[in-house]
Amino acid sequence: MANKTLELSDLASGKKTELQLKSGTIGPDVVDIAAVNKDLGVFTFDPGFMATASTESKITYIDGDAGVLLYRGYPIEQLAENSTFLEVAYLILYGELPDAAKWEDFQKRVKSHTMVHEGIRRFLSGYHHDAHPMGMLVGTVGGLSTFYHDSLDINDPRHREISAHRLIAKMPTIAAASYKKNIGEPTVYPRNHLSYAANLLNMMFSVPCEDYEVNPVAERALDLLLILHADHEQNASTSTVRLAGSSGANPFACVAAGIASLWGPAHGGANEAVLDMLTEIGEAKNIPKYLDKAKDKDDPFRLMGFGHRVYKNFDPRATIIRQTCYEVLDEFADANDPMFELALRLEEFALKDEYFVERKLYPNVDYYSGIIYKALGIPTTMFTAMFAVARTAGWMAHWMEMMSDPTQRIGRPRQLYTGEMRREYVPIDVRKPAGTA
Repeated sequence: MANKTLELSDLASGKKTELQLKSGTIGPDVVDIAAVNKDLGVFTFDPGFMATASTESKITYIDGDAGVLLYRGYPIEQLAENSTFLEVAYLILYGELPDAAKWEDFQKRVKSHTMVHEGIRRFLSGYHHDAHPMGMLVGTVGGLSTFYHDSLDINDPRHREISAHRLIAKMPTIAAASYKKNIGEPTVYPRNHLSYAANLLNMMFSVPCEDYEVNPVAERALDLLLILHADHEQNASTSTVRLAGSSGANPFACVAAGIASLWGPAHGGANEAVLDMLTEIGEAKNIPKYLDKAKDKDDPFRLMGFGHRVYKNFDPRATIIRQTCYEVLDEFADANDPMFELALRLEEFALKDEYFVERKLYPNVDYYSGIIYKALGIPTTMFTAMFAVARTAGWMAHWMEMMSDPTQRIGRPRQLYTGEMRREYVPIDVRKPAGTA
């Protein structure tokens, strides 16, 4: 495949160019378009990057048609069943599963960074009591570089590694502190004898005046969600981290940029949108009416949490998390909570509806994750923050991969300009009102 080429011609000018086809390990070939501008004087146009590979990567592979998700070649189903989030983070960062010695060392290194500087706690106290947790995460993570500037040489592999460990370790601490800020409770310090997921739950829900024991069902459910959200190829937030990093920005600034991108309702806010949709539907008796609205192209209502931009068949993460969703509801949900009954009834209706089945609009991971978070007592404002905790591992893996690439250059997309042609400046005293001749 490496020697295959495509010939592209400009019929008007008679110019031609040959474009090389490049093959990855698996997946579609890509066309190297670097010569298009040089040989033909044109740029390519692909809004939303729907058909453009922006980089080469060895981290994550997605086959949207077959419903496949691989981390470093390992199927997500096997990792979800057998691994833990922190081990998956190691895999994503370093490319291989750790042996016993490396695993022990990695855990110690990450846990040595779980606490944050006391100045950061005072920094968080300056936010308004009802500040959105994602806003606090963007500002606080961006500010970490001012506290931990001892290892900010982005050209030093060891400094890059330390920054990765710091961010993976500190994100749960900062996210939990943001939640405590919202509800007016004191910040809880990390406890390093707990697992990554259990530590996060403890920092969120324990209080100094009472003993708190992490429920193992909650711990496993949260750990599973973290695994499923750890990375997802070149999505909006990961691409943002890479683009920011291409300028030479420090890793804390790059991850802060990724968090800002994740905050958008079309990306990390999708599971929150699911609960908003359920609230709008209100009762199970309204489901048929809202399914009809979702089928109406002229109606703005959309069925949130169904279908996926990448997965055209089914979301493999949803298949994994569905059973855990039911286990969590059995353990924690109030049997009389109409929200959970509504969610399960909507799933049942949609999976039997020809319109959604034919279009393969099955529940995705966002549909189930929002329900799980709510059952665990995590408020909707924290949903995207939990996503950010998980995705930090992927962001840092992509940033480290990019920074170790000797061919890496600053990102500079081009555009199709449709504005005014050149025009001359006119002094204000002789300008005519806009729209007049």
